[in-house]
Amino acid sequence: MSAATDPQPSGSVGELRARLAKLHPARIDLTLGRVERLLAALDHPERKLPPVIHIAGTNGKGSTLAFLRAILEAAGLAVHAYTSPHLVRVNETIRLGRPGGGVLVSDEALAEALAHCERVNDGAPITLFEIETVAAFWLFAQHPADVLLLEVGLGGRLDATNVIEQPLATVLTPIGIDHTEFLGPTLADIAAEKAGILRRGAPAIVAEQDDAAMAVIEREAKRQRAPLFACGQQWHVQIEHGRLAYQDERGLMDLTAPKLFGRHQIDNAGLAIATLRAQSRFSIDQAAYQAGLLSAEWPARMQRLTTGKLLDDAPQGCELWLDGGHNADGGRVAAAALGDLEERVSRPLVLIAGMMANKDAAAFLTNFTGLTRHLIVVPISDRDGAMPPERLADAGRTLGLRVELADDVPAALRRIASLAYELPPRILITGSLYLAGHVLSLNGTPPS
Repeated sequence: MSAATDPQPSGSVGELRARLAKLHPARIDLTLGRVERLLAALDHPERKLPPVIHIAGTNGKGSTLAFLRAILEAAGLAVHAYTSPHLVRVNETIRLGRPGGGVLVSDEALAEALAHCERVNDGAPITLFEIETVAAFWLFAQHPADVLLLEVGLGGRLDATNVIEQPLATVLTPIGIDHTEFLGPTLADIAAEKAGILRRGAPAIVAEQDDAAMAVIEREAKRQRAPLFACGQQWHVQIEHGRLAYQDERGLMDLTAPKLFGRHQIDNAGLAIATLRAQSRFSIDQAAYQAGLLSAEWPARMQRLTTGKLLDDAPQGCELWLDGGHNADGGRVAAAALGDLEERVSRPLVLIAGMMANKDAAAFLTNFTGLTRHLIVVPISDRDGAMPPERLADAGRTLGLRVELADDVPAALRRIASLAYELPPRILITGSLYLAGHVLSLNGTPPS
């Protein structure tokens, strides 16, 4: 049945997602069989997409995608984008490309796509992420664009997005230890899963990696005969005199540093630049690279909250930051960014944190022990699998932090406001993208 003749969706996006979530007992079950079955039943929308840049890794996927999108749009291209997870609304995961800038999928279009996939699936087992990914492909196939930026959900080899036969390029951001219950216990295991997106003949652009991960990636690239463009080998990026210096065999680019904050964003920007310079389909001039670095936005990644309702609860004159980092490497880059801020303007630092139960709280928090002694733990409300606050508090106490518990983020901010500081403090809310989404919703500043 075509979209034009489908009946109206039965229910809102929320109702549809709740119904679809019941089709499989597990939230995550890595395999490609169910996705391939449904795509075939839909006449293979994944074969009708614009050129695809496929992005996997542990940290930095979203920021790298944001740089890619901003640069490509600055070059005048229409850019589809698929990302996960969403922070406030599921619509954030699907951006439909248009000349002049893409837009998040509307409730009406998303409901139509989900309902169409539900009918074609006909009750067969499939996870929510899998059917949402198929719905995204179906939507992208209906709307012409120049390129699709496709972010892996989890892993790579068996991720629902890994059905693209011949991508324009594949990208591997820094790979670290995370999701070991699905991807394996070692860095080499995890790298093998991530490198599963590499394809024969498609350039593979790779961020700086630990040696164990890089060895796996190099073997897979050789096996696939995928040209490898690795940071520190085929391309280099660094900050020089406050500017971004990028160099590869084609020459040197001197660019204004990106708007996204943190030294790790230099690496993510470099990875985006290297990706676009490794492909030959689109010609990108230096003006587009520059404009993209200055316009790229990615919420909840060292995002400073300068407006919104939460500031009413926070200490007057404080700096309020939000970061969705949730693993050891995510904590490391956030702590490095805080260290840069401390060098510019010294302020007392307070962490407000909540985490999911499958994360290594001690490995995350240890990054901040040289920057702060004060941690306020909050629950992640309405989220199955959240870490009990007392468990996170115990991890903080073991590291020698002064730990308090609060009922929620506003209560934590009010507690900080009640304390006497010589200078208004710097506050970082962190530990989970789910918590970050809750904060943006509370603050009245959802992504757009």
